[in-house]
Amino acid sequence: MSTATAEPVGAAGPAGTSPARLALATALRRLGNALVSHQPDDALLDRITDAVEGVLPELERAPDRPHAFLHTAPTFFGGQVDEGPSKEPGDVFPDCVVSGRANPMGIAARLWRENDEAVCQVTLGAAFEGAPGRAHGGVVAALIDETMGLVLSIVGSPGFTGRLTVTYRAPTPLGVPLEVRARLAGREGRKMTIVAEMRDADRLLAQAEGLFITVDTEQFLAAGSP
Repeated sequence: MSTATAEPVGAAGPAGTSPARLALATALRRLGNALVSHQPDDALLDRITDAVEGVLPELERAPDRPHAFLHTAPTFFGGQVDEGPSKEPGDVFPDCVVSGRANPMGIAARLWRENDEAVCQVTLGAAFEGAPGRAHGGVVAALIDETMGLVLSIVGSPGFTGRLTVTYRAPTPLGVPLEVRARLAGREGRKMTIVAEMRDADRLLAQAEGLFITVDTEQFLAAGSP
């Protein structure tokens, strides 16, 4: 199966993540967090709604955009993952709801490799609140799952999550730096066991174990093809 797709209109590189797209996604994430955490008057809310609805028809008439991961997966699963954090995070998963900077509804977590570990760092805003003052447990699980997914690249084996077990050790706070670290704990045939921990500066917040089922790259990409 060929992974080549047409270059999206306005693209900057094969993933189609132009500076304009990234800037808009960033602004919309800020908008979402601000809307959740502030109480503006209805006049301001109406102005924002009018502005958004004024451009939506034109946006919805734009050409369809192929999934950017179809371009980057072959390199990603070749084990070519950057070591250490960078000032400009990569766009391996530009559309991902967890780590994609081009996804306006996402978390925009930063991920990288340190030796055989996958590392994720993020500061969660108000949009990801569950119980008052705490991150939603599903968001915590998503961050852990995403970090475990980077381990698949480190070992060069694409796969899907078969089971994820999370033990929540303490409430996960909003507005402070969080870090997730994951590593391969064992492998038997197509089954890989990956373990992870989430911490803030002072506490262990969560521990997890995931079972991943490996597939070949062609099969992985076929799941996302039109």
